Amino acid sequence: MDELKGKKATYFTLGCKLNFSESSTIGQQLKEAGVETAKDGEIADICIINTCSVTEVAEKKCRQAIHRLVRQHPGAVVVIIGCYAQLNPKQVSQIEGVDVVLGTEQKGDVLRHISQRLAMMPEERKLATHDYMVSRTADIRTFVPSCSCGDRTRYFLKVQDGCDYYCTYCTIPFARGRSRNGHIADIVQQAQEVADTGGKEIVITGVNIGDFGKSTGEDFLQLIEALDKVKGIERFRISSIEPNLLTDDIIRYCAQSKTFMPHFHIPLQSGSNEVLRLMHRRYSTEFFAQKIDLIRQLMPDAFIGVDVIAGTRGETKEYFEQAFRFLEEIDVSQYHVFPYSERPGTKALQISHVVSAEERHDRCQRILELSDRKWRKFYERYQGSIRPILLEHNKTPHLMHGFTDNYIRVEMRAEDSLDNQIVMVQLGDWNQEGDALQATKI
Repeated sequence: MDELKGKKATYFTLGCKLNFSESSTIGQQLKEAGVETAKDGEIADICIINTCSVTEVAEKKCRQAIHRLVRQHPGAVVVIIGCYAQLNPKQVSQIEGVDVVLGTEQKGDVLRHISQRLAMMPEERKLATHDYMVSRTADIRTFVPSCSCGDRTRYFLKVQDGCDYYCTYCTIPFARGRSRNGHIADIVQQAQEVADTGGKEIVITGVNIGDFGKSTGEDFLQLIEALDKVKGIERFRISSIEPNLLTDDIIRYCAQSKTFMPHFHIPLQSGSNEVLRLMHRRYSTEFFAQKIDLIRQLMPDAFIGVDVIAGTRGETKEYFEQAFRFLEEIDVSQYHVFPYSERPGTKALQISHVVSAEERHDRCQRILELSDRKWRKFYERYQGSIRPILLEHNKTPHLMHGFTDNYIRVEMRAEDSLDNQIVMVQLGDWNQEGDALQATKI
């Protein structure tokens, strides 16, 4: 792939942490092939755009990003990957300036496609078709590993891809394919490589990570037990995990582990059992509450983030008020709130009751205000306490920031020697922006 040497590339990623991890891996592959990352203001030879399709707004942002990068980098080879590319390949390929659209199964071969385009003469490229290569969802079988750091201290390690759940509001199974994963031995090796390069914290990512093991005959508990033994990694965090797959054994194991942090991200989606049934979720509010109670019993300091969708089809005013009361009652730290977005091809469109866009917005605002109260209460509970943080440099001069073991964002005066170091600090007052606690090194 000599065509790649000396070229410059730019990257744009939308969506989840998994997308960012995969983009970072592609960037590393291009770097190893001799491609440099374009600096601000430079015109790139290659544009990689990793897209999201979780909402209509996300798709709109993807289209805007494609148009912008095509304008900013005239003549560049433009490659589109990600969920929007998988779900709407023909539409994306017809956007002016796009060269290649690769689906979920094909994106692991991105370097070859870029190399082929770069080998063409400019006149040939103008006449060439805008290719799109996408497999049917049922044919998506390949697990492409990725592990990224980017400009952050934490690493994001992909352990699983795809989803078999088919919730009525969600297009992810169509975009990502069936649940599949890497082997524990290979994932442990990746984690050890992170440790060998000086990494101290890894976030375990995937589409439905609790479903780990379907393609290898292993399970998620076995994975975290194996990762816990990796020498050099001082912190693991589990990204979003379905409540029905967050077993009591997993919670108990994390509670006694020195490296798995007291931090969970658990999608609830609705606090109404009737709406959960319409969504085809696999648990009840009572089951969810039991999980929260067990975490609080074994890890009282744990940060618990929870996903909620507001205004989904079928969510009557009565159901929403019922859900809101449940959200008020459970002892969690923060809500990540999303307005329901109509997605073509989903079964939710068969539900007759439709919530207006205005009402969806109002419901989101109510939950966000509740979330802010819970989040501030959680932070203020630890003011004056002493906790370990992993520090990294901030874009703001003379400041560093980091997170405590239980995911409290901390800001303190910069010391170069503390970058990527875990130190004990005393938590103090809110910073000027009100989005972190100030800290003093002990």
